[in-house]
Amino acid sequence: MADTVLYEVSDGLATITLNRPDAMNAMNTDAKVALRDTLQDAAADTAVRAVLLTATGRAFCVGQDLKEHIGKLTADREAGSDDTMSTVREHYNPIVRALTGMQKPVVAGVNGVAAGAGFGFALAADYRVVADTASFNTSFAGVALTADSGVSWTLPRLIGQSRAADLLFFPRSVKAQEAYELGIANKLVPADELAAEAERTARALAAGPTLAYAALKESLAYGAGHSLDEALEKEDELQSKAGSSADHHIAVEAFIAKEQPKYLGR
Repeated sequence: MADTVLYEVSDGLATITLNRPDAMNAMNTDAKVALRDTLQDAAADTAVRAVLLTATGRAFCVGQDLKEHIGKLTADREAGSDDTMSTVREHYNPIVRALTGMQKPVVAGVNGVAAGAGFGFALAADYRVVADTASFNTSFAGVALTADSGVSWTLPRLIGQSRAADLLFFPRSVKAQEAYELGIANKLVPADELAAEAERTARALAAGPTLAYAALKESLAYGAGHSLDEALEKEDELQSKAGSSADHHIAVEAFIAKEQPKYLGR
């Protein structure tokens, strides 16, 4: 199971790599459990100040492993149960909650196709560095399913309700350039530069003010579902905490001294 997801921590950066290249990083049960548990470990590790989610091979993640899935559906039909779809509750939901709720920034390095749940994982990251050969596809309606992995929440917030409905009702391959123009990709790079640029971006965040990044994540998520007055109250609450952090004092002192701040992440 461990080989389906690789995990490495170096200088505050946790690199999580989906590692089923022969299956285009499709999510079988072992991979889902490994990704869920690894993300939760990264979230809990105080030595980790940023996370890079990437993949081996020519795909980022094509979502559910349909070969495993059809076997489980057949077993369900014979047993008169619907246990197979509990994977949303047991695996996909915790994965997306770990990505979005992590108190540290997450960068997705999208090296190839991201479809279905794989699209959802990329959308759940805070920043997406995308290879110019990559593509995105909601895929769900193509196999008579509805959205999962947070896509119904993240996609319309990035590209708007109308465009999200278009991509969900009529699944198609959204090429990297279009994804950039729509706002799905934050940064578009040549494929041979993807690994280096994604790591550079993630390491810059790992060296930054971790508590401020966590507050930014919280305020963006909160603001998406609350009124202006409520958002202002939340900003006041979070800014008070950020203002008392060691990193804020370090940043102000460095600014006055005309030096680059060296953050501690606290």
